[in-house]
Amino acid sequence: MFAKIKSSYLNGISGVGVDVECDVSSYGLPSFSIVGLGDNAIKESKERVKASLKNLDYHFFNHPVTINLAPADMKKDGSHFDLPVAVSILKAVGIIDKNLDEYLILGELSLDGRLRAVTGILSMTEYAMETGIKKIILPVENVMEASLIPDVEVYGFESLSDVIGFLRGDIEKQPVINSKVLDEISFIDYGIDFKDVKGQFAARRAAEVAASGMHNFIMIGSPGSGKTMIARHMPSILPPMTLKEALETTKIHSVAGLIKDSGRLINKRPFVSPHHTSSNIAVIGGGTKAKPGNVSIANSGILFLDEMLEFSRSVLEVLRQPLEDRFVTIARAGRTVTYPAKFMLVAAMNPCPCGYLGDSRKDCTCSQNAIDRYRAKLSGPMLDRIDLISHVEAVDYKDLMDLQEGESSADIRCRVINAHKIQAERFKDEGILYNSEMSESMVRKYCNLDDNALKIMEQIMSKHNISARSYSKILKTSRTIADLNSCSKIERSHILEAFQMKLPDNNI
Repeated sequence: MFAKIKSSYLNGISGVGVDVECDVSSYGLPSFSIVGLGDNAIKESKERVKASLKNLDYHFFNHPVTINLAPADMKKDGSHFDLPVAVSILKAVGIIDKNLDEYLILGELSLDGRLRAVTGILSMTEYAMETGIKKIILPVENVMEASLIPDVEVYGFESLSDVIGFLRGDIEKQPVINSKVLDEISFIDYGIDFKDVKGQFAARRAAEVAASGMHNFIMIGSPGSGKTMIARHMPSILPPMTLKEALETTKIHSVAGLIKDSGRLINKRPFVSPHHTSSNIAVIGGGTKAKPGNVSIANSGILFLDEMLEFSRSVLEVLRQPLEDRFVTIARAGRTVTYPAKFMLVAAMNPCPCGYLGDSRKDCTCSQNAIDRYRAKLSGPMLDRIDLISHVEAVDYKDLMDLQEGESSADIRCRVINAHKIQAERFKDEGILYNSEMSESMVRKYCNLDDNALKIMEQIMSKHNISARSYSKILKTSRTIADLNSCSKIERSHILEAFQMKLPDNNI
């Protein structure tokens, strides 16, 4: 007796199809085996499935039972194969006689037959939609997340017995339909406002430019100067995510296990701030199951490194590749996965170990050797990948008391949204959204300089020893500044401002 059930597993943030094949033989000694290159969670599935069926008074294991997860040459993991394995056995022995070709089945079983939520549902439901599978059976806790994908009928159940009753026709159930998808793509009130940031006009301007083109941004200043405050207020000036960004980010968070019972798209741009003791794997991703790290969880949002130079040099160096390529490829035994990493890096650092180099309020106590060792953590190639650098000077307490509220996030956000719209129109056929994502060929195509801008750029190149990457970064930032001013061509003032933000002085 043979049965085949459709299921899926995750490769990165993409769902991949799996056929759960079951053979129950009438001859041979009792056995229960699962083949098909499964991980430990799949191997342990035998005990969960056996206990669940026995507790529902189904006894089939006095015969040889063989489960194959096809294709057998691809490594698979996850506890969500429990339910399709159990259903395949029930179909093979004739308890379920319904044609299940139009169903995708996912879910983890507890020993008493209840269904538990699993991760990565959004990606696997998207796979069902793309391959023409119209119906999906899964735990009730995952229903709202799965129903974010249109054109798929989502059936959620609390137990294996309910699934059996539904497939046998004893229970009627209507599919769940989530109508919130488009409603979720709107601006969220972050509860913070840039008007609370007093003074720091240069840093505020740099933050606006960074947000307008999703450029990487570092702030350097003494303790208490407002670096962290500015960084934490930056989400309030970013526009709402596009539907594509929201779906991609939600899939990453689902794979990472950060959402299980939510029927909402993630429309709040992520703000991820890892501790400086974080490891390479925590930041980049990996581990035995090749899970996404902070750079992927921050997709379409901000990765904030507070006290950047307190991070180990190895952590800072592994950021170089995702900053350049905007994705991370993690290779593990038997599998290679790729995760998006389209984040904006925002970092804050002190100018020296004591933090007071150049501070007018307090003298620096660091030796030159100590300062050089401290700054050596930030390598030249890493610094080359930063678009904007802003020196943040502490505001005197007298000025702090007198300064009035700054410009509000709403006003800044209007300009940023306008710049994003210009970029969206410009890159509608290029497959990117922001100036910071431009390739070298796009830089040549879209960064048109007028005659005065061309002359000043030639002077900068001849006078300053800047790399080709820094040259490209200056042009991209200039393009963003021109967009903020609604200028079709890059002008001299745009180049000068971008250069000043890229190389404000020779201290770094």
